[in-house]
Amino acid sequence: MEFPVQTANPAKAETACLVVPVFKDGDLLPAAAKLDDVSERLIGQLIERGDFDARLGNVLLVPFAPGLNADRLMLVGLGERNSCREGAFCKALDAAFTALAALPIDDIAVAFTDVPVSERSCDWKARMVAEAAHRALYRFDQFKSEPSPSPQLSRITLLVSEHGDAEAARQGGRIGDAIGRGVATTRTLGNLPGNICTPRYLAEQAEALGHAADGALSVEILDEEALERLGAHSLLSVGRGSEQPSRLIVMTYQGAESASEAPHVLVGKGITFDTGGISLKPGEAMDEMKFDMCGAASVFGTVTAVLAIKPKINLVAIVAAAENMPDGRATKPGDIIKTLKGLTVEVLNTDAEGRLVLCDALTYAERFEPASVVDIATLTGAAIIALGHHATGLLANDDDLALDLLDAGETAWDRAWHLPLWDEYQQQLDSNFADLANIGGRPAGTITAACFLSRFADKFPWAHLDIAGTAWSSGKEKGASGRPVGLLTQYLLDREEETRSVENGNEL
Repeated sequence: MEFPVQTANPAKAETACLVVPVFKDGDLLPAAAKLDDVSERLIGQLIERGDFDARLGNVLLVPFAPGLNADRLMLVGLGERNSCREGAFCKALDAAFTALAALPIDDIAVAFTDVPVSERSCDWKARMVAEAAHRALYRFDQFKSEPSPSPQLSRITLLVSEHGDAEAARQGGRIGDAIGRGVATTRTLGNLPGNICTPRYLAEQAEALGHAADGALSVEILDEEALERLGAHSLLSVGRGSEQPSRLIVMTYQGAESASEAPHVLVGKGITFDTGGISLKPGEAMDEMKFDMCGAASVFGTVTAVLAIKPKINLVAIVAAAENMPDGRATKPGDIIKTLKGLTVEVLNTDAEGRLVLCDALTYAERFEPASVVDIATLTGAAIIALGHHATGLLANDDDLALDLLDAGETAWDRAWHLPLWDEYQQQLDSNFADLANIGGRPAGTITAACFLSRFADKFPWAHLDIAGTAWSSGKEKGASGRPVGLLTQYLLDREEETRSVENGNEL
């Protein structure tokens, strides 16, 4: 998808559709005012006569507009001016692009960088335009015998009223395009059924990503024999009941000038299907357990975005992939396993398997002497009870890292919420028979799951993102969301900027 920038009079834009945001008060933004002047006050009259209600997310397509070089004009409601914040801005974008995706057009021009959003600059608004375009145009219909026609839209011109904002708009469009592609990668991996997307399939996708990166990404796949030699018995225990072999996938991107610069590490939970194992889940909505690898999918999506943006950082992406199935070889409640770190774990519930694959992956990350480690996992239903489907749960052993992730989430509009990781919660994991148990009971389930992981993250700054409530939607709109690719990519871009500032003597 292309996102060129135009600073000339929007009335001169030769495009299939001009997209113009409008507030309810009728006070037109700069681009809309110029279009209104040359179109015999078309926009103003539509608002004054009540032909267009500029309530938030309302869309009106005008098939012909006099005085314009565009074939069509689309008005998009922004609602009340004093209520136009990030959420409203993104809602208007989603409404516009949903309507545009249904039109038989391949190019448009949009004037959303004019919209005043408090403390948000032109590059942020351009980035949100690009991400919304990818979101609306995404389709997952590869298993349909007769898929619907694909949207034709491929060129989105960003209309900028101030010449000085042109470069910022280009940069925002570039970042948004990369993140949009990364989100689409994550959504597709999440939406794939468990009979296609297996641990071996994820390993193949990593290798394909490496081959396509022209040397920018190196990939190592540890199979079950390698994991056995390594001593990753916790990861292996989860996949023991499956016909699908487990994998540890390691992708390495070196963007910093020095190969020795400490990398940032992302660790994704890749349970490609989760029956619960011997602690079998109820049948209702079990099909959605194909989404239990969305943490891994978000790592793939973030790597996709990083390869497009090429930030000057070092990154290691680790995916712990297994399928949790019940059979005669499966781990049983009460079994005791030995982790890669050497700690023993009493498995009280085989449906608390994500932490069992992640703990070995976190231990594996120690060898990279990382600057930070962030794991991403659909880990606990308790996260949905606590935060619903809007915020990702965040827990960390380092307050600065937690604040960096919270800030990145705010910038990316892919927000997280910080939960406590106090020592008092650790005692819930006490076991009579092993070093620790894999569950801590019903109280504070999200926190005790993170407490478990913290035992394996004592060598580096570490944070855990519980995306159980944000990784996918249920019901009529069932499907993977692509979160938190935006947050993770922004976090990495912020680390690049932080390093640049320190090198320039402007320590943050």
